[in-house]
Formats: sequence, structure tokens, C-alpha cells
Amino acid sequence: MRVKEILTLFYTATFNFQFSTLNFFIGGYISTIYGNTSGLKKSDINAVERIYKRRIPREKLITIELGRYMAECSFSTGRQIGILADRKGNIDFVIVGDSKGILIPELSDYPLGRRALRGLRLIHTHLRNEHISRDDITDLSLLRLDALAAIGMKDDGEPDKLYLAHLTPSGEEAYTIEEPLSFQRIDSDARNFEELVSSVEESIQSARSGFSVGDKRERAILVSVSALPRHEQEDSMEELKELAASSDIIVLDTLLQRAKQVNPKYLMGEGKLKELVINALNKGATLLVFDQDLNPSQTNSISEIVELKVIDRSQLILDIFARRAHSRDGKVQVELAQLKYRLPRLSGKGTAMSKLMGGIGGRGPGEMKLEVDRRRVRERITLLEKQLESLSLARQQRKSRRVAQGIPIISIIGYTNAGKSTLLNNLTKSGTFVEDKMFATLDTASRRLRFPKERDVIITDTVGFIRNLPKDLFAAFRATLEELEDADLLLHIVDISNPRHEQHIKSVENILDELGLSEKPVQMVFNKEDLVGDREIIDAVCRRHDAVSISALRPETLNDLLGVVEVKLWPG
Repeated sequence: MRVKEILTLFYTATFNFQFSTLNFFIGGYISTIYGNTSGLKKSDINAVERIYKRRIPREKLITIELGRYMAECSFSTGRQIGILADRKGNIDFVIVGDSKGILIPELSDYPLGRRALRGLRLIHTHLRNEHISRDDITDLSLLRLDALAAIGMKDDGEPDKLYLAHLTPSGEEAYTIEEPLSFQRIDSDARNFEELVSSVEESIQSARSGFSVGDKRERAILVSVSALPRHEQEDSMEELKELAASSDIIVLDTLLQRAKQVNPKYLMGEGKLKELVINALNKGATLLVFDQDLNPSQTNSISEIVELKVIDRSQLILDIFARRAHSRDGKVQVELAQLKYRLPRLSGKGTAMSKLMGGIGGRGPGEMKLEVDRRRVRERITLLEKQLESLSLARQQRKSRRVAQGIPIISIIGYTNAGKSTLLNNLTKSGTFVEDKMFATLDTASRRLRFPKERDVIITDTVGFIRNLPKDLFAAFRATLEELEDADLLLHIVDISNPRHEQHIKSVENILDELGLSEKPVQMVFNKEDLVGDREIIDAVCRRHDAVSISALRPETLNDLLGVVEVKLWPG
């Protein structure tokens, strides 16, 4: 036998000996007893371990023999004993708790996916013959179990009642607790378990609305927890809905909660968070989107409770930018913003398994994965920043050529989805990509526009602005936005049909101020006048802001705008 094989056998034997109180070989596989095994006698541990050898027929929730055996183990140890079994009747988890409850282990190997139920049932003992508790129902709802059953025990350790609960799509509560059954009669009185689960899952699935079963898009609940005034919170939520639509997300529901003080750990109370998750799972959501930015600690804390994907407003915007960036500039800037956002959120499960030696030559194969990930991200950030500097130099060269030609530059700015690209297309007869979604255009587009008397200008479309633009994204796109410094005139396009257009104006003005461009000549232009029925309202708004109104879809409405621009560029 080779040395490598001898060492392998030695370490395997050592490992099995050290952990013999928890892990057992059953049919060639290691079976683990989960939960609180400290203080148990070896005979009790061996007895509990033998539960793994049992199997339940598909049509039965549990057999009388298995229930009695679990009650014996529970009576002997003075602790609750639980099992998690799959739909084939295989026992996948055996759990030891205390006298009041059990702690369900992580079920990462049994993901919920897009199914209505997980495919596991939980059965555990109640030492004092208690009914199903609120904690039991929370486990049933959060984990989407096929069913939850409690075996109520008499004082002598014999099973007495079987209590059963399962989820349901209707009623005030999204679950049903069946009438208790005499444990001795479960073979004759209990329903066919396979048929029960199939019926429950089918009814839950059919009750879900807002999407078809075959639709593979993400399905989200949008959440806002804020101390802002109600109208501001509602406006921000409406914008979040538009962002979700731009990212091709199906919005199933929204939750707005006003809080005097935001919970530093979960943003909301833990109980409210669990209610939110249960509602999301009942509706078939795959994603929670928070309107507020989550710090790394909050993201980790919420993810420990929530099995769904959790993102915040910044991540959603970054996702949209990643989808829409096509130019080299845009791709580099978006990736840089994403990496800077993710770096502080890279986390592991502590450093107990770290084998870092430190010093030169000590960071080879022994470096733990988390540190490797962080180091690679930092290296990639450095590389992208160098690429961004190179691209910025190329922009400066293009700028120098334009300045040498003496051609005026007009930059179109405005809130996202205000109609900037449509205006550029109709002014210059070009074909810049247009879509009725937020951030449809990310890549700067420049076109030549000819005025009478053989006078030309360069007109440039820019990325749309938005309030609370993620800091990392703003920093990454700052180089592109700084091109606005070269503009002789800024055309500020505003969607007059949007009820929040006044807030949009303020957001754009704030960003211009941050860029140091508040002193630049600006001509405000109210777009989409065709969507506003009352001409008097349009005229009043234009007078208040010294603006002109247009419909970028109708070239005949652009003459007044061109006249104003010509006067501002060539006042003589």
C-alpha cells in the first residue's frame, strides 16, 4: 500500500473517532444527529441514531412504529426528538432538541427554488402533549414545509395525540391546523399524505397571481422602511417600481413602513421581517428589493432569516446599468461600480479555518477563499481604474479636436426616461437606441446638428440622472459626466407628464451642483406635452421655469426649441 493511501486511512479513522457522538455510517453514508446532543448517554445517542434506518411509506405521514420509537427516545432523553423526511419517505435529518423545542438545521441541500413547497415534512415530539405552537407555525411558513406534525406524549412516554398543520392558499391565515387525531388510529383516520401534499401544493400554486408558472423572470416584493414623510416614501416607491420594470422584474406586492427609528440590524423589527418573508413566499416571490441601501451588516443579518435573494436600490440600479452598458467606457465604469459596491459585502463564516501564515511567501495555497476573493476584487478594481484613466485621456484628445474646430457643444441632460435620446434622434435624424424604460441609454452619443447660415453644433446625449444615485456608480460615471464641463449649453429635459417632475428637476440640479456645473448656461425643456391635456398648465409651468415645451416624438414642435438654442449660442 502506498504512503498516500495509508495517510488517508489514518486521517479518516481519526476523524471518525473524534466525531463518533455525532456522525454515523448508515448504508455507506455518514448520518448526522443535529441539535443538542451534549449530556446524552452513548446508549441514547445510539438509539436516536437508529431512527435513520427507518422509512415511511409514501402515502403515510408517519408510521405508528416510528412514532412510538421517537416517543421512547424522547421520554428516555427528556428532550424533543424531530425528523425531516422527504416525499419518498426517506429520513434526511434526525434532530435532538430540549424539553421545549428543536432547532431546525440549515436546509441548503434542499433549496426551495420555484416550488410552492420544499418537499420535506417535519415531525417532532411534544413531551407534555402540547398543541402545535406559534413557533411551529412560523417554521412551517418560513421553511415552506410539506406539513408539520407534533406527537403529543402522555406522562408515561406513550404517544397520545397527533397534531397536524399544513399551508393553505386561502383564509385569514395561510395555514390550516387539523383536528387532533388519536395516535393509535392514525393508520385508519389519517388522510393519504401523498394526496394531501399534492393537493396543497397545487392549490397554492394556482392561487398565486401576477405571473404564469412558466415565467422565469424574478418575482419581487418591494420594501420601504423610512422615517421620511409618507408622500416622499410613496414617490420613492413608485420610482422603485419603474426601476424594477426596467430590470425585467415582476412586482407582486409592495410594503411601506414608516418608522420613527430604523432597526440597525434588520431595518424593521424581526417579527415584521418574518411576516414579510412569509407573505413573499405565499405569493411566490423569489426576491426582496429594499428601497433603502442596506449596509453589509444588515444584508448579512436579513439573509440569515430570509431564504430569498435580498438586494437594495443600489444593487437594482447597478443591475440595470450592467444590462444596458455597451461601449467600452460604459462597461468599465459599471464593472468598477459593482466591484466597489461588493467589496465590503464579501463575507465568510469567520477566520477559524484560516491557514494564513503572514509575511512574504505565506499567502500561497494556504490563503483562505474569502481573502483570495477580496484580493482579486481589489486587483481588478486597480486594473479598471487604470483603464478608466486611459479612456479619459482618449476623451480629452477628442475634446481637444472639437475645441480646435471651434464647434459649439450642446449636452442633453435630465432625469432618466425623460426623452433625451428621442429628442436627439429627431433633431439629428439619427438612430440612437430608445426604449420607454429607465436608463435605456447609458453610453454617451454625439451627433452633428446643422443650423441656418451653415452653422454646426455637436449635440451629446448623456446618461439619465436619478435621485439617490449610488455613490460608487456616481464616482465611476463622474469621468463621463465631466464632459459636461465642455458644453456651451445644457438642455435640461423634463418629463412634464410625470407628476413628480418638480422633484426630478431638483435631483438634476443637485447632481449638477455636485459636479460643479451649476453656473453652466442651462435651457430647460419640458417634454411630452402631448401627454398633458391642459395647455394652460403647460404654459404656466414653462413661464415659472423660463422653459419651452415640446413633444420629442413630433418634429413640428421642435422649432421653438431650435430658435431659443440659436439665440443662446449666437446672441448677435
